Amino acid sequence: MIRSALTIIGFFLFMGMAAEDLTGILKGKVTDRTTGEPLSGVYVIYGKNLVITTYDDGTFVIPDVSGKITVTFQLVGYRTFSVEVTVGENETVELDIALETSVREIDQVVVSASRTEQRIAELSVSMDIIKASFLKDNHITDAQELINKTPGIEVMDGQASVRGGSGFSYGAGSRVLALIDGLPMVAADAGNIKWQFLPLENLSQVEIIKGASSVLYGSSALNGVINFRTADAANIPQTSFHIEYGIFGNPSDSKWKWWDTPRMWGNASFSHLQKKGRTDIGISANILLDNGYRKLNEENLGRLALKLKHFSKKTEGLTFGVNITSGTTVKRDFVLWENAETGALKQQENSAIQLHGSFYAIDPFISFKKINRWKHDLRMRFQTSLNRFPESEKTNSDAYSLFTEYQMWYRLTDFLDLTAGLCENYSIINSNMYDDHRQINLAGYSQLEIRPAKKLKAVAGLRIENNSLDGKNDKVVPVLRAGINWQAARYTYLRASFGQGYRFPSIAEKHASTTLGSVMIIPNPEVLPESGWSAEAGIKQGISTGKISGQADMSVFLSQNKNMIEYFLAVYEGSTGFKATNIENSRVYGVEAEIMISGSFGNLNSSVTGGYTYIHPVEISPVTNSSTGDFLKYRRKHSGKLSAKLEWKQFEYEVAFYAKSKILRIDSFFLNEETGEVILPGFPDYWKNNNKGYFLTDVRAGYKINRKLTISAAVKNLTNTEYLGRPGDIQPHRSFSIRLSGNF
Repeated sequence: MIRSALTIIGFFLFMGMAAEDLTGILKGKVTDRTTGEPLSGVYVIYGKNLVITTYDDGTFVIPDVSGKITVTFQLVGYRTFSVEVTVGENETVELDIALETSVREIDQVVVSASRTEQRIAELSVSMDIIKASFLKDNHITDAQELINKTPGIEVMDGQASVRGGSGFSYGAGSRVLALIDGLPMVAADAGNIKWQFLPLENLSQVEIIKGASSVLYGSSALNGVINFRTADAANIPQTSFHIEYGIFGNPSDSKWKWWDTPRMWGNASFSHLQKKGRTDIGISANILLDNGYRKLNEENLGRLALKLKHFSKKTEGLTFGVNITSGTTVKRDFVLWENAETGALKQQENSAIQLHGSFYAIDPFISFKKINRWKHDLRMRFQTSLNRFPESEKTNSDAYSLFTEYQMWYRLTDFLDLTAGLCENYSIINSNMYDDHRQINLAGYSQLEIRPAKKLKAVAGLRIENNSLDGKNDKVVPVLRAGINWQAARYTYLRASFGQGYRFPSIAEKHASTTLGSVMIIPNPEVLPESGWSAEAGIKQGISTGKISGQADMSVFLSQNKNMIEYFLAVYEGSTGFKATNIENSRVYGVEAEIMISGSFGNLNSSVTGGYTYIHPVEISPVTNSSTGDFLKYRRKHSGKLSAKLEWKQFEYEVAFYAKSKILRIDSFFLNEETGEVILPGFPDYWKNNNKGYFLTDVRAGYKINRKLTISAAVKNLTNTEYLGRPGDIQPHRSFSIRLSGNF
């Protein structure tokens, strides 16, 4: 439809200009360099907001042009090609353009690894990329579910773990740092990720660094980084939306069904991107209404985001703007089940506390750059997170933070780049649960990238960081990183890296004091920071044979940490409860393999993606530095994913398989017949019989109604497998959903 409209407009413009015979014409044909076949739908960009597409036979016509112009040809799956051409008055110039297919995956550009744009193949660390289309294709509106479908990563009740670097820590603290466009998305009080307020409606991609990233990102990046990058406006305005309705089936254990009316959910999202003069505008919104498959576990959620970016007319290379993210939620988190026999999907009423939460972030920024020479960035984030519990005001908490960062990048020579920055994060916490606190974190960092040979890159970085809570300073912490990448062949890249990490305890881990049902949380102001390091070596191999392209990646890794913080159940000064305690020194080593392949065969487009991760997570003795023989808690040795997608004419089909082995170890008090039965009735026996790992299957089918609208249906957990996250947290059984989505 869009192409037809552009064709008609182009035709009439051509006819009108030809009649007046005032200016020149540029026309031509675009083909595949390998096969010689004409390419339709190629974007032909010849100026700001000036775009047409090629016809079915690969031809294009641009009337009303003259002088020197740059024409860019873009098509998914092909390398972007630009050419400069001069068109004289009353002259017709013809171009024959042959586009070369690209190994798309290894050519993707990322920014998270070194905080500057780089091709993913040239990184010295492992990184996964999740494209925005993955959310649409898989009916995903929850950021935790999105990350959970990535090989080597598990989110357990809000706690993200990369390659076994984290366990379950009762909602306090995070060893993985979540970012929006490079700015932290972590609550100042609990130190946890605000998953529900991440703006999934307007994403370009999600970049996940696997391994310690504290040099560039500081505390909370001990185990990795997840950067949610929002999309920018393009030359053509774009509007997208979806409306979805879903329903849960019955659990595999019929005794667990507690409802008389269907358990349903619905959500809708909207996003619009547009250039208005020299200003890029983006707006997005989402609404979720979820009854929940578990009793007293419902949620109503709303999100709204605005993105403004202005390009200065007077000063070339100067941009500035502001991003605003906001959200509100009314929900009950699932804490403790009633019993394993009939009430595993029913929450104990004395632990079901309703939360009225709100979140706001205002991110002004200014950037000044000269392409391939230097860049200066000044960014800020003012963030508020307000938690209200009408039924338990003693747990209310307000958290405010102001994050400011200045970063510069300089190309010192043709073979040497410098990235350096200064940042601060000031927080104010007013809480009935944590008491009132003031915290400030100051840091400076620098990183050098050197290219001693054409196909060889090396990086080295240093960060100095200091944290102060209520006027009491922690020690000044230096952390280091280093890495190397060598292009051994045209599509073969070898890498190795080493990075140190450091994490200061969250205010919740130090000062949380409350009771949830039968669970008491005891503060520990003396808990120490965590520290450690990680190393890896890997190979990335591009694949390009005929109409098939993709990549394969293999890595081996090792991480070691000390003073790991875990909540431990014991008797503290006469009271029994959980307290954040430095009880673990850890070592995790393993291997990971991933593959992505796609191909086109006439009207059939296909892709296969998969990954497998093996970890060996053990506690180590601080004296001998050798394994104690105990596994780390809440880790699994094996996890894997395999998915296949087919597109034929207007139809789409996809099937995905997910497998994870059993949890190696949990807190012993859950398994004790006395303490376990008090906290989670029936759990000790349930665990003995059901901790076996699991295998899931998701399927989806879609139909493109036209170029703008697609309708699709999905079944998640097709086999209705019963499986568990942390103790007492039964994961979703089989569900069905239908979605109408559109792009205009």
